[in-house]
Amino acid sequence: MGIRRSQTPLQGPLLAQRTLLPNGDRMTTEKGMFGAGCFWGVETTFRNIKGVTEAAVGYAGGHTENPTYGDVCSGETNHAEVVEVEFDPEVVSYRQLLDVFFSNHNPTTMNRQGPDAGTQYRSAIFYHTPEQKAAAEEVKAELDKAGRFPRPIVTQIEAAPKFYRAEDYHQRYLEKRGMAHCAI
Repeated sequence: MGIRRSQTPLQGPLLAQRTLLPNGDRMTTEKGMFGAGCFWGVETTFRNIKGVTEAAVGYAGGHTENPTYGDVCSGETNHAEVVEVEFDPEVVSYRQLLDVFFSNHNPTTMNRQGPDAGTQYRSAIFYHTPEQKAAAEEVKAELDKAGRFPRPIVTQIEAAPKFYRAEDYHQRYLEKRGMAHCAI
């Protein structure tokens, strides 16, 4: 007997799911969506957090339906490379995920992470609820006020658009190659 999932519109479509565990218990999960440059390392980082039940790489925030990696890399779709994270809020909070997000990329560079440049590499938080939006804006303001980064944070905070799952070869990309992180 495996884990069974069912959509439950507790706080909005695709936000909360109830998962039936093998022992009969139920777990409610939520979703978050983050763009922090190349999605391979971001996926691995989130996947390794206790309480994250799933992480998938994909594209969001552009104007092309069902974009491919080639489409997104062309710079013509305006999609960001993102990671959609499913998490158990009883184990890890959305605010903790925001802390991981801001700690694992440079949120002060517009459309660039390391050597990767283009709109697909922008820093973005796509929120699913008003609570997620408020938390993202609060954390961003706190970090700016504290001077944690040498320049102002340029992370975009926008309502979650449609998530387009990336091609299978991008899923768990680093894991499949025995790598823990991208070498930049």
